Amino acid sequence: MDFIKPLVTLLAVVNPLAIVPFFIHYTQGFTREQRRRTVVTASFTAFLVIAVSALIGLQLLDFFGISLASFQVGGGMLLLTSAINMLNAQPAEAKPQAREMEEGAEKAAMGASIAVVPLTIPLLTGPATMSTVVIYAERAHTFWQLMALVSYGVVIGVATFICFALAEPIARVLGKTGIRVMTRIMGLMLAALAVEVMAVGLLKLFPGLGR
Repeated sequence: MDFIKPLVTLLAVVNPLAIVPFFIHYTQGFTREQRRRTVVTASFTAFLVIAVSALIGLQLLDFFGISLASFQVGGGMLLLTSAINMLNAQPAEAKPQAREMEEGAEKAAMGASIAVVPLTIPLLTGPATMSTVVIYAERAHTFWQLMALVSYGVVIGVATFICFALAEPIARVLGKTGIRVMTRIMGLMLAALAVEVMAVGLLKLFPGLGR
């Protein structure tokens, strides 16, 4: 298994920099302690989603009778949709619906933690992230390769922690334009990776395509 490509793909999909404006919005009016707790919870939850997807994602596919090839094509399409979102300077994962946004604002107003929903799920680690991890978990043929994939969850968690902890300075330095430019660049990389994932799945489903 290529050890760099999964990490690059995950960083492109999760892209915590693009979620910084949402973090600032949802934590308006929070005390320093509430904001710190939100940062820690969101970072740990992002790691947890990736680790669980890596460890039991394939077993869940077997349980539901879904072939990996079909999942690769479907996951690749989901990644491509995420890439298109990013090329339009939107977060890779689907934005919450209006009602979810209102609920998030209500929770923020009450001082409740919104770190898990909607910050981590679906904004940071939604279906596209889970699909990516499961696809690469299939390529992990040894225990240590699987543990390397789980460790990428730690990298994502740390990246999330840094971006959220430094949210206001990052927003001031990069501004909306800077965040949009970085999101579009990562979206372009993700689009190429999505096509590759779909191609592998299609070749497994239709071997004649490779002739």
